[in-house]
Amino acid sequence: MKNTISVTYFKHPYAEFVIGTYQNQLCLCDFRYRKMRTTVDNRLKKQLKAEFIEQSNPLIEATITQLEEYFLGQRSEFDLPLLLVGTEFQQAVWQALTQVKYGETASYLDLAQAINNEGAVRAVGTANGANALAIIIPCHRIIGRNGELVGYGGGLPLKKRLLELEQNLFL
Repeated sequence: MKNTISVTYFKHPYAEFVIGTYQNQLCLCDFRYRKMRTTVDNRLKKQLKAEFIEQSNPLIEATITQLEEYFLGQRSEFDLPLLLVGTEFQQAVWQALTQVKYGETASYLDLAQAINNEGAVRAVGTANGANALAIIIPCHRIIGRNGELVGYGGGLPLKKRLLELEQNLFL
């Protein structure tokens, strides 16, 4: 039997997501219509040697529930089993992203310093953009060196909205 990644589409007023699990671990929670959709999906399929099958499961349902709680301001951290699918460098960047707390922001330079590779700011930006677990791995909390909002798979208006959501809650 071929390996499968179970996927479900979840439409929320903030954005439409594609959520996927592989062997009871969340490997995909991303914006359905982002520019890098095919690139991210192909990386998952290739590295996991699996195909997408549209079907739900308890972990996908738990992810949807936790996302809804996040958007309602009832959750600031996620409690889901994650599978980070990428290079060693990408995984290091994504792990560093998990250390940027709810309501806070960091720069690409901060991330590069967090992985002890200060010269890799551009590569950190590329790895940040390759994150397949949007919101869960909080790439929206990364801003430009001068505090400006820069690139986001869900678009800058959504990034601004997410940062505002996090700034205004749990105060």
